[in-house]
Amino acid sequence: MRFFTSVYLVLLAYIIAAVVFWEMSLQKQSAVIYDQKILTLKTQVDSAAQPVAYNREVATLDHERSLRTSQYIGEGTTNLIVILIGAFVVYTSFLRRIRLSRQQNNFMLSVTHELKSPIAAMKLNLQTMEKRQLPEETQKLLIDRCIKESNRLNDLCNNMLFASQIEGRQYKAARELFDLSELAENAVVDYAHRYPRKFVSHIMPGVHITGDKMMLHMAFNNLLENAVKYTPAEKTITIALQKKQDNAVLQVIDEGAGIPDNEKKNIFNKFYRIGNEESRHSKGTGLGLYLTGKIVLQHKGRIIVKDNTPSGSVFEICLPV
Repeated sequence: MRFFTSVYLVLLAYIIAAVVFWEMSLQKQSAVIYDQKILTLKTQVDSAAQPVAYNREVATLDHERSLRTSQYIGEGTTNLIVILIGAFVVYTSFLRRIRLSRQQNNFMLSVTHELKSPIAAMKLNLQTMEKRQLPEETQKLLIDRCIKESNRLNDLCNNMLFASQIEGRQYKAARELFDLSELAENAVVDYAHRYPRKFVSHIMPGVHITGDKMMLHMAFNNLLENAVKYTPAEKTITIALQKKQDNAVLQVIDEGAGIPDNEKKNIFNKFYRIGNEESRHSKGTGLGLYLTGKIVLQHKGRIIVKDNTPSGSVFEICLPV
């Protein structure tokens, strides 16, 4: 990247210098033309005998020189502006490709990890039950773990499939009236079963909206999964739903490390994850919040992230009712 930037700046400086040199050469050529015409004029018109005619011709030559100067300056400035615009477009396009390449590389690394981890966990649990005679309670625990890991795989596959459909404009959102309170309650119950004593809910009953129930269920699950990833085991996650005027306001409040202010504007970008893939310890693919933002936007709502006090983040979705 540094090598490319250095070469790019050298070439850009060379092109700008060439334009400036071309401009100076034209100005010198214009001065030569002017001097030659003055000499020719002196041989044709006697300045002492015909001062009026001589001065009129000189004024004409001065005007022509001024026009040439304006033309050269205009052309040079236009060329320079076009070159700078083109250079800016090329450089920003290259930077975008580099960022996208890095994000895709991070995505492949994280997807590989996300796929291998639950598969390895389920395989280990099943092999344990196959090789040992375990008490019924232990078998139930291992089965529950397998179900938990299979749910992770299912959510990951749904996110990847839905992201592909959104990018290809293949998904058509449904429009139906449904109970958002019931949807939120069911999602919390499901996650509370997977993560006992982790959730606190304050959900107002009877909040109905019109939209795609499956899409919003996926968006809510992504927020819950995200909160679980970044919340320490001993901390809780609060889910709140209430109706404010003409909006249903859903909040997922965690007590994790929080999100730096300079990262908040990027977290809804595709494949974006805070930190480096080789050094981070949290799970994820960078698709969850991206899809959540897209889903909320399709429902003409808005999603914001705020700081929680004393630590953590508040993800707030406002949907029109």
